[in-house]
Amino acid sequence: MRTLSRLWPYVRPVRTRLFTAAFIAVLASCIGLVIPLVLKWMVDGPIADRDPAGVWLGALYLLLLGLAEALLFGFRRWLVARPLSHVEAEMRADLYRHLQRLPIAFHDRWASGQLLSRATTDLMLLRMFLAFPLTFLLVNGVTILVGVSIMLVQDWTLGLVILIPAVPVLITCVVFEKQYSRAARQAQDQVGDLTTVVEESVLGIRIIKGFGRHRSQARAFRELSGKLRGTELHKARLLATILGIIVTLPELAIGAALVLGAVQVADGELSAGTLVAFLSTALALRWPVDSIGFLLAMSQEAATATERYFEVMDAEPESGSTASPAKDGGPREGLRFENVTFRYPDAPEGSPPVLDRVDLHIRPGESLALVGATGSGKTTLTALVPRLHEVTEGRVTLDGRDIRDMSRDELRSRVAVAFEEPTLFSATVGENVLMGGGSGEEDLDRALAVAQADFAHALPQGTATQVGEQGLSLSGGQRQRLALARAVVGRPDFLVLDDPLSALDVHTEAAVEAALRRVLADTTALIVAHRPSTVLLADRVALLSGGRITAVGTHHELLRGNAEYAHLMSGDPAEELEEQR
Repeated sequence: MRTLSRLWPYVRPVRTRLFTAAFIAVLASCIGLVIPLVLKWMVDGPIADRDPAGVWLGALYLLLLGLAEALLFGFRRWLVARPLSHVEAEMRADLYRHLQRLPIAFHDRWASGQLLSRATTDLMLLRMFLAFPLTFLLVNGVTILVGVSIMLVQDWTLGLVILIPAVPVLITCVVFEKQYSRAARQAQDQVGDLTTVVEESVLGIRIIKGFGRHRSQARAFRELSGKLRGTELHKARLLATILGIIVTLPELAIGAALVLGAVQVADGELSAGTLVAFLSTALALRWPVDSIGFLLAMSQEAATATERYFEVMDAEPESGSTASPAKDGGPREGLRFENVTFRYPDAPEGSPPVLDRVDLHIRPGESLALVGATGSGKTTLTALVPRLHEVTEGRVTLDGRDIRDMSRDELRSRVAVAFEEPTLFSATVGENVLMGGGSGEEDLDRALAVAQADFAHALPQGTATQVGEQGLSLSGGQRQRLALARAVVGRPDFLVLDDPLSALDVHTEAAVEAALRRVLADTTALIVAHRPSTVLLADRVALLSGGRITAVGTHHELLRGNAEYAHLMSGDPAEELEEQR
């Protein structure tokens, strides 16, 4: 209940309808308990007196009570349907908004399938819990208390017989709750793992088919599916056990009460109507008692789903900023890294930093190429500029302002990024490009021209063509050009390009470079480069080695004076590099 209480902020806006629905359900159940009293009156009155009119009147009472009970339960269902779908939608929207605000480090750790299962399966379980088990745990509890009170009033000795199973049933519920909670958590985690495998298989279908790995992927899926099946069977066995105990013990108690009551009626100590009313009440309580098992099971699954939901919601979003006012009209100082050190939050303690005391200044309007061996930290350094990661020590400034003192909206409106692995969304070409800024066809056409992505106009619906999931309907070079167009469409003050031309052929690369030179003349740019042709776009070059800037100069200066740079640009074997040193 402590875990489920965290749902209250979402339930509060619809609490009136939920409380009304609960009250109506309690009223309906209590009406059901009046039926045995009518039966007692009929047996001891009209039936004993052989009064047909009284019997018909009693039958009418029973019919009206049954109709009232049915209508009230139907009204309860109508009351909760709309508000609970709203609660589910609000929780899903909050989860999605929160995921957008979580740092990249969080998304690096979490499998997408786990997040997806929380947004779908877990929220569905919570809606079902709020619609049924939450209400009926209260309703059935009240019904059992009222019913037992009625039976004790009818005959306290028979009432005590009925109460004998209460203690073993309570003990069983406590044990069941703990074991089922663990099984429910395991099952829901396994659903997330299974979702991840399915998602990866769909997105990576070209790799699977290309390497003929469909059988191994199918085996991996069957293995996870088998584990989930085993967990679900374990849950079923637990539920079967508690249902067996909860159903059997009260049935035995009812049987014992029937025998004892029949003896008392035969001895004249109890009226037949009282025995009928007592047994009818006991039978009316079978559903509330029998339902304890699966209500507890659904409650445990809901508690686990709540726990999983808030595991994500409790994750710290990207830190805010003091958002100091911009110095409008002040001097332009470009992009500067000042004694920047960075290590990933989940890096082992004592491990060396990815970036170590990096000092680098890119002057206003200057383009600087960042060169280094694989794993030297180039992509990590570029990710610090739009604050996809936060510096561990030191600071990064734009025109003299620490980027941590800028709101993320302001920072990312001034800095545009094109990644080496271009990501496109299931949207039109135009929508994908204009995500980078811009406001119309003119900006879109200009950006496509700069990126040499005029092929978009030749698509079936032009720039209104849907590119499909991940943009896989396009070639790698086409995706990269659209990603580059997205980076330049908003005319950013600062441009960060992570090897933006790696997937282009020689002729297209030359055309893109020619257009990029015009763009770079009006912006401050940091360009990760692996090829001389890309390096030549920049005014200066910085060499990143072992997480540190070891040399800065023009391409020709470093080519003549730095053996490591010459090796990276020429592709000399490592042995030749050692000889040069």
